[in-house]
Amino acid sequence: MMRRLYDKLLELLNINGRDLAVFLLALLLAFSTWLIHNLSLKYNDYLTASVVAQTNMDGHAGLSSNHSEVIARCRATGYKVITSDIKARRNPVTVNFAPSVLHHKEDDLFYILASDLAEYTHMIYGDGVTLDHFVTDTLFFRFPEVDHKRVPVQPVYSISYMPQHMGVGNLMTAPDTVTLYGESRILAKIDKINTEPIRHYDLSSDIQGLVRLEDIKGVRKSVDEVHYMVDVKRYVEVVKTLPVSVRNVPVGKELVIYPSVVTVRLKYSFPLEADPDMNPELYVDYADFVNSLSGKCMVKLSGLSKGLITYEVEPVSVNCIQEER
Repeated sequence: MMRRLYDKLLELLNINGRDLAVFLLALLLAFSTWLIHNLSLKYNDYLTASVVAQTNMDGHAGLSSNHSEVIARCRATGYKVITSDIKARRNPVTVNFAPSVLHHKEDDLFYILASDLAEYTHMIYGDGVTLDHFVTDTLFFRFPEVDHKRVPVQPVYSISYMPQHMGVGNLMTAPDTVTLYGESRILAKIDKINTEPIRHYDLSSDIQGLVRLEDIKGVRKSVDEVHYMVDVKRYVEVVKTLPVSVRNVPVGKELVIYPSVVTVRLKYSFPLEADPDMNPELYVDYADFVNSLSGKCMVKLSGLSKGLITYEVEPVSVNCIQEER
């Protein structure tokens, strides 16, 4: 019966099978064009999102243990309006809030007021959304308490310099310590945190930059990256062979040292400010000999000249023999 009606309708409209296929395709294309056009238009409507809060607060987890629903009247595309509720139910969005907008309620419960949410609209609903006003006035989140530990930052680096250039001191980081948050059993095994590798070659001037800290599974850091800096100086090297004296020998004692002369390499900042003919004094201290188990004493330098960056003594220690006078 239905088949006869269908055939009669086609006969009445003078449409054959091929024409019908073309007609249906055209109808589908027209509907798709209409739908795309209308979904691309902007409308004023209420959008819903489910939010998980992320932040960096001392003594608390970095991610909230719950999610909170937020509703706002916005101007957005039809597609955004249609998919808002679906996404809110299926995929909570994680928003990184500044600790300053999180107010403490009680225990591990914190809240955010609607007045602080405006700047986070694009994170909550995505780009292309213009906020009218928030319907939800307060969002509540729980951040469970976690253990924490302060550890030093250990720079990992490989640095080389142009000829006649050197680094002054070690590579420094700021901050040089960070706070780690996590379970006690994990934190107990950590006594430092490394940076990602820092590599610079053929340096001839000071450098500074940012470097990320290594990721440790199950641990959150108070900061994810630190500043680093290296002071670089051009130097002039002066090599001298000088005698070694003895200081602070008690009355009635004598300390004989061997060898009695050593080579010292002095590295001065360029341009040279010190008098290269002025000899600094090299010495050993009797107190070092008393505390030495091997009878060897480190050679030290006094009378440091202006502009001296560093020095190297060869050999670095001498044999000491005590004699009675």
